[in-house]
Amino acid sequence: MLKFILRRCLEAIPTLFILITISFFMMRLAPGSPFTGERTLPPEVMANIEAKYHLNDPIMTQYFNYLKQLAHGDFGPSFKYKDYSVNDLVAASFPVSAKLGFAAFLLAVVIGVAAGVIAALKQNTRWDYAVMGVAMTGVVIPSFVVAPLLVMIFAITLHWLPGGGWNGGALKFMILPMVALSRPISPASRVLLAAQ
Repeated sequence: MLKFILRRCLEAIPTLFILITISFFMMRLAPGSPFTGERTLPPEVMANIEAKYHLNDPIMTQYFNYLKQLAHGDFGPSFKYKDYSVNDLVAASFPVSAKLGFAAFLLAVVIGVAAGVIAALKQNTRWDYAVMGVAMTGVVIPSFVVAPLLVMIFAITLHWLPGGGWNGGALKFMILPMVALSRPISPASRVLLAAQ
């Protein structure tokens, strides 16, 4: 088992390197720059900004500098938020993401196990088909479709829950993201049913 995990980790390194390389060159070869979409800037100002962020360097120099920064855990400056690095932004949002992810995981496990047990105990009944129908629907519909639908129904149409924000992690602000992120309910219930 340890050899399998180690082999998978070693296989992930070239894959990660390829993804980083493709992402870098796609972003650099796209027309414009990170500052083009904003208001039109005079050429001198644009040249100063590009010099500050080293966007006027040759592309291979930018690429190797980027790899060197990544190797040191530095994701570089944010082009959108002045005076912030990407590391600062990630560090600021990580506690919120971790809390939401953990809550969604717990919700998925509790509901997934309960649904799997119900489906296994009531095999070939309406309950079994209903649980597996919901589970299969959860597998088929991706989170980026579920989340806006939940916001549209429960926040915009019914006004039961807020459509966004955090407000210190109040429960009513966490419900919609938790439900959208807890899509592993479906595989958990299917695994339990298959194991019976």
